[in-house]
Amino acid sequence: QVQLVESGGGSVQTGGSLRLSCVTSGYTPTFNTMAWFRQAPGKEREGVAAVSGLYGGGVTAFYADSVKGRFTISRDGAKNAVDLQMNSLKPEDTATYYCAAEPRLIFGLGTLSGAKYNTWGQGTQVTVSA
Repeated sequence: QVQLVESGGGSVQTGGSLRLSCVTSGYTPTFNTMAWFRQAPGKEREGVAAVSGLYGGGVTAFYADSVKGRFTISRDGAKNAVDLQMNSLKPEDTATYYCAAEPRLIFGLGTLSGAKYNTWGQGTQVTVSA
């Protein structure tokens, strides 16, 4: 069974940084699209960033407007892993962050739609204090 395991969450003050990591375990097809989503209490799940491209080729990154210029997503195709570097964190970034992956190539707005992904991690908590 494929599993995605997130790590790197924690508590920081406004303006701080965190780096989230997502690794796969078990039988793992090549995930050509990997993404990060987040969900704050009482809010809907939100797509944060995604990266899509065939293993060994170029990749394209997609970001939600709310994180552009602050977050950077990177993928290690050989390891089927994806990281999210989060800088200049704000209290509104507080949420549980989830890794998602899909063997299919997804581009455009679909990369930030949770409905496009069938494999999810359990989540890691990020808390940003004012």
